[in-house]
Amino acid sequence: MAEGAGIALSKICSPKLLRPGMNVLLVGTIEPSLAKAVGTKYKALQLPNDATRTAFLAEHGASVTAIVDGGPPGVDADLMKALPHLGAIVHHGAGYDTIDVDAARRLGIGVSNTPDVLNDTVADTAVGLMLATMRGLCTADSFVRSGRWPLTSSYPLGRDLSGSRVGILGLGRIGLAIARRLVGFDCAIAYHSRRRVPGSPFRYVASPVALAESVDVLVVATVGGRGTKHLVNRAVLEALGPYGYVINIARGSVVDQDALVELLVTRRLAAAGLDVFADEPYVPTELCGLDNVVLLPHVGGATVRSLSMMRELVLRNLDQYLSYGTLTTPVVPPNRRVHNGIRKRPGFRA
Repeated sequence: MAEGAGIALSKICSPKLLRPGMNVLLVGTIEPSLAKAVGTKYKALQLPNDATRTAFLAEHGASVTAIVDGGPPGVDADLMKALPHLGAIVHHGAGYDTIDVDAARRLGIGVSNTPDVLNDTVADTAVGLMLATMRGLCTADSFVRSGRWPLTSSYPLGRDLSGSRVGILGLGRIGLAIARRLVGFDCAIAYHSRRRVPGSPFRYVASPVALAESVDVLVVATVGGRGTKHLVNRAVLEALGPYGYVINIARGSVVDQDALVELLVTRRLAAAGLDVFADEPYVPTELCGLDNVVLLPHVGGATVRSLSMMRELVLRNLDQYLSYGTLTTPVVPPNRRVHNGIRKRPGFRA
């Protein structure tokens, strides 16, 4: 279990500072067991994502103390301003690019996420995608199921992951977990991040293009958001060349999807393994017709174990904020006295 994720919820006292009439707002698609747990313990409201949203906020906005956020449509500055008593946004996930963190910081609103609990699960998915993509395992499965095996003795040869040159774009927690797994495959590992990682045994490369030029496989493991949009652009993809592979378990926005599709269709890239897309849940029809791609429905971090750990950490953050005005895993610490009476209790340590 990841560090910090396994602290029992029983260690958090039952919240007593949520005044009657104050609500927790659910934003986006919340995992059902988490939504049930929040609704059982608190008065929870679901934010509509249709024409009724404005009227809903006019009626309920002043009663919202905290948000539990599950992703799109996310939490922007306008939503924050429509909730005058909002003190914390508790995000269900490691990546929080759907939240305007700068606006939250300006308004003194805390933001938390669920770091570390998904590292191993997503890293496992990345390695699985690499194997499936390079060896053609999904098309091989289809080959057998369709009855073609008895009709021909030949099947296209794949490429070995073992001994390959792998570039990791973003050597953060998940990127490092991927790299450690690939050591067991005798891969030559290089990476590019915003800055060199002190003490890393892996080769640092100064730019995404230079990284792509030097490897067989490019694994995209960086954060999402405006700062990394199309970090993997046409130039990076072309640098990989016709024998290069792209694996994306980060965010669809990081890769120039139009350029990726074009290069895959014209076979100027060997193949791609994709768990994320630019406009989820919609996937370009061109990709669905290709035999050199493996497509997953953003399940990189979705296992029974990982979702249980995420749910526990989300509830711990929510309980801690509503009890003490602090967060367990803050991205942005709460920095104002919201109007619902929450105060830090003497002697509490997160």
